[in-house]
Amino acid sequence: MKKKKYILIPTLVTFLILGITGFYSLDLTKTKPVIIPLQTTLLVPVPLASAAYYTILAGTSINNLGDTHVVGKIGLSPGDWVGGFTNDVFVYTNKNAPDKSNQAKLDLTTAYSNASARKSNDAVRLNGNIGGLTLTPGLYHSNNSLQIASGNLTFDALGKKEAIFIIQIESTLITRPYSKVILKGGALASNIFWQVGNTATFGSDSIFKGTILANKSIVFYSGASLDGRALARTGEVDLASNEIDKH
Repeated sequence: MKKKKYILIPTLVTFLILGITGFYSLDLTKTKPVIIPLQTTLLVPVPLASAAYYTILAGTSINNLGDTHVVGKIGLSPGDWVGGFTNDVFVYTNKNAPDKSNQAKLDLTTAYSNASARKSNDAVRLNGNIGGLTLTPGLYHSNNSLQIASGNLTFDALGKKEAIFIIQIESTLITRPYSKVILKGGALASNIFWQVGNTATFGSDSIFKGTILANKSIVFYSGASLDGRALARTGEVDLASNEIDKH
């Protein structure tokens, strides 16, 4: 007499139990996290010279809407249009302090060239949205634009307060509203340098860290804050009820 063969067909309930208990090793709904490799090349800071004394530097104009607070010096060269500030806010321009404003702009141009020329054998290439990433000390480069479009961006100095981060962006930098840059492991905003080939734009109520070396302009939307410097080489800096402090 032949024995009957029984085929076990898992029920829907069985699949649900296996899924809940974590049995499955393959999850098609999740994307793998991007792992940024550690770099061994030690970087030195970008030399800002007299530009380091300024929280904001612009080329053509500085425009403000609303109640903006800037801690530190403000400079403008070669333009002379400054609008939207109260009378107690002093701006170094070609009219009232030509030597200081012109020298700061020359030093900014030198700093921008220094940052854009940096090379490293273990530099990491970045693309598109960098929200959600954790960057460790080193040199980063993008051939196009970068955005913090979803998730926050973290800088981790790995316990080394002297650690330097340089991010080279050939085109634009854009952050979405409410996005954040977070410092970890002793990272300092003063040791983060963003070299932007075009314009840097910061969304409403976003929080950003580092020195911005923009070849053209810098735009802050309402409520955006910066722990660092906003240095625009040839264009304007636009503000709208912002908190800017280079500490």
